[in-house]
Amino acid sequence: MLTLNVQNLNMHYGSKQALFDINLGIDRHEVTAFIGPSGCGKSSLLRCFNRMNDTIPNCRISGALFFNDEDIYADGFDVVAHRARIGMVFQRPNPFPKSIFDNIAYGPRIQGIATKRSELNDIVEESLRFAGLWDEVKDRLNNSATALSGGQQQRLCIARTIAIQPEVVLMDEPCSALDPIATAKIEDLIDRLRAQYTVIIVTHSMQQAARVSQKTAFFHLGQMIEYGNTEKIFNNPDHQQTQNYITGRYG
Repeated sequence: MLTLNVQNLNMHYGSKQALFDINLGIDRHEVTAFIGPSGCGKSSLLRCFNRMNDTIPNCRISGALFFNDEDIYADGFDVVAHRARIGMVFQRPNPFPKSIFDNIAYGPRIQGIATKRSELNDIVEESLRFAGLWDEVKDRLNNSATALSGGQQQRLCIARTIAIQPEVVLMDEPCSALDPIATAKIEDLIDRLRAQYTVIIVTHSMQQAARVSQKTAFFHLGQMIEYGNTEKIFNNPDHQQTQNYITGRYG
């Protein structure tokens, strides 16, 4: 069953068109990777899924984007509730200037998921355990999250995202600022995330896309050139443009 279904989606920033007639179906409980050169529309499309593009002046979108069969760009759609169902992890870790505990507890508090301290304790521990961070921070939950290493901060941000129980997790270059060891931990976490969530990741690393995803979409100059099973995209693509990018002839 499709979690997200994009139909004839076009997007403009003012007079500049960023996406051209995108048609794409995202399967539930799979990791889908978006690859392509810089400026090709990967992140622009990613931000359509949780309507973050709404905050950009002169951004216009046409076409349809369905989440669980509901058009998220229809008139009267509840964007605030929608964003609680689609979490996002950014390129650089962005922990709140609060304690480790409060970073995780913030979302469940404001969403009304938990109000009692005991409930928040359980959510914080469960989220940090899922992110593989609990054993590293359990004795300093009241310390500032900004004191953590970059890799720990990114796992904290993932724990913060899943603490509000979203259905989809969007990741925009989540490992670009991390060293190889921290990257390996995030990739292992992505693999575990798909058991409970639908994951979409934008990445410049084709090796990373090949390691973590089940489906891959290749973009170039605002167009989706090819989309399919990751193994096929990397080993036997249908389009010469895809082959040229994967083999490093341009990028």
